[in-house]
Amino acid sequence: MDLKEMPPEWKKFRYRGKTLEELLSMPMDELIELLPARARRSLKRGFTKAQIRLLAKIRKIRQNPDLAKKAVIKTHVRDMVVLPEMVGLTIAVYNGKEFVPVKVTPEMIGHYLGEFSPTTKKVVHGEPGLKATRSSMFVALKT
Repeated sequence: MDLKEMPPEWKKFRYRGKTLEELLSMPMDELIELLPARARRSLKRGFTKAQIRLLAKIRKIRQNPDLAKKAVIKTHVRDMVVLPEMVGLTIAVYNGKEFVPVKVTPEMIGHYLGEFSPTTKKVVHGEPGLKATRSSMFVALKT
């Protein structure tokens, strides 16, 4: 990589003073201490079976760099904390109706996957008489 392509030092991503490379090489215990209180408590209690399965899928895809670029991992695990090893992957998180693809960026570290897959949408109502009930069929038209 040329010097022209390298971002300046102040533009590099840092999480609590650590670069992404430092976070990736850090043991899990040290990484947990950097996270916010809620995520820290969640990870100190250990991973659930579903979270362990998701981590296994992520690590399997990470081993094959060609696959990591285009692979989409589908999951229902919304309570998984985003870890540095997930950065760069696309994880499709279930929102109760469909899988919402989430491209994991370094800024998401410490947040939960469910935060990036909203479960509700804004309600948009139709006009009276348009796909409405029988009683609203006889509402006076606008003149």
